[in-house]
Amino acid sequence: MSEHTAQLSIRTGRWTLYVALMGVPVSQWPEHRFGTGVTPTPAERSRALTDLGFVFTDGAVWVWEEYPEQPGDDTSPVLLLASIRVRSRDGGRS
Repeated sequence: MSEHTAQLSIRTGRWTLYVALMGVPVSQWPEHRFGTGVTPTPAERSRALTDLGFVFTDGAVWVWEEYPEQPGDDTSPVLLLASIRVRSRDGGRS
């Protein structure tokens, strides 16, 4: 089974979880949009990934990074991005 990176980011007030698939157009990456601006819990993220056909790799943990909305501008608002290693499960998209 292939390993991939799942990422969680917020845009326009909604968190989106997606799985980056190398060699596949971004428009075809599996994704789940959460209904509110509240940060999804680890359990909610896990359920969403399972629904998309993925599970965490052994020992995987969420890693949070911040980056400026406008690169190189230290006065720019900061955006958050979380990532975790996942693998496809039987019947999952990969």
